[in-house]
Amino acid sequence: MDPQPRRQEQEQQPQRESPRPFPMDDLEGANGAFAINLFKMLGEEDSSQNVFFSPLSMSSALAMVFMGAKGDTAAQMSQALCLDRGGAVHQGFQELLSHVNRADSQYLLRTANRLFGEKTCDFLPAFKESCQTFYQAELEELSFAKDTEECRKHINDWVSEKTEGKIPEILGVGTVDPLTKLVLVNAIYFKGWWKEQFDRKHTRGMPFKASQEQKTVQMMFKQAKFKMGFVEEVHSQVLELPYAGEELSMVVLLPEDDTDLAVVEKALTYEKFTAWTDPETMTEQKVQVFLPRIKLEKSYDLESFLRSLGMTDAFDESKADFSGMSARKNVPVSKVAHKCFVEVSEEGTEAAAATAVVRNARCSRVEPRFCADRPFLFFIRHLRTRSILFCGRFSSP
Repeated sequence: MDPQPRRQEQEQQPQRESPRPFPMDDLEGANGAFAINLFKMLGEEDSSQNVFFSPLSMSSALAMVFMGAKGDTAAQMSQALCLDRGGAVHQGFQELLSHVNRADSQYLLRTANRLFGEKTCDFLPAFKESCQTFYQAELEELSFAKDTEECRKHINDWVSEKTEGKIPEILGVGTVDPLTKLVLVNAIYFKGWWKEQFDRKHTRGMPFKASQEQKTVQMMFKQAKFKMGFVEEVHSQVLELPYAGEELSMVVLLPEDDTDLAVVEKALTYEKFTAWTDPETMTEQKVQVFLPRIKLEKSYDLESFLRSLGMTDAFDESKADFSGMSARKNVPVSKVAHKCFVEVSEEGTEAAAATAVVRNARCSRVEPRFCADRPFLFFIRHLRTRSILFCGRFSSP
């Protein structure tokens, strides 16, 4: 068994020895459930809108805040993050993040994860140290009360630098004010290369059936061996596209022509997602794949969604209990900002665009066909830890 770390007293729940050597197994289920819960909530806002966020970077950022929570605030956060099974949560995240952020991986993942706290709130040195130990992140103290705009600019510059300029402004004008106490910033930029790259010369304009109208998208084409399956329950095809190095893959859920994507979303749970996308239930076969080029940049202020998941006290000055983080009582979370950038192109995810032209790709019609010319869901997974790095819905080109 793992030796219990000396920072045990900072765990929010009663310690319980995990039956397995890795608390990561429990964490996979918790993070997966949180991912799908949040995905469904973000998607319900407007079914015609695209959705794209990183549940893993979001849950790890919130778990860091949870490390400083006590009492009801901690209980609500634990429930919202699906972490209510006990266990060494923060050690689990420490291990998980070290797998995902490995320096020798064949993909690029840049996460800007930081807590910015008002200087006068007396943040505890032990909490700051734990942020670094478990989450490879910092709590930086700023003076929102004295110079709000300078603080906002400082946070934006830091995120921009961390994400190689892909996310230049995470906090818009007016998003922080002199009363701001604690801002959780979480931005992520991902760049991966397909194991089987699409050939630019086959990319061409094709119609995409958006909710109310038909639009033209730049449709990429590839004929190769991929794992593909069919989910009877929601009449949808499932396709897995591996990235180079096969540490990550993108899974696409595409309903049949006469099935609305809302049917798939309504039925979706983490258990079902796991079953539907199980490689064992898919067959590796030669497939003709048509996938649109995608470029999405989405920002979310997550307070209302987290409140809906039951995490209310954390945002309320009279009730917030972050006494594991600050010597002052009632330091509430003022803002939870999350921003994500993705580009899916021929080379892979996020690549510099170049113009390309095309005639029709001539191909026999014998192979199975996976043609994403209507709204679909897509997920990018880290295979070893079974973590969902990104969730997306592409419904509006």
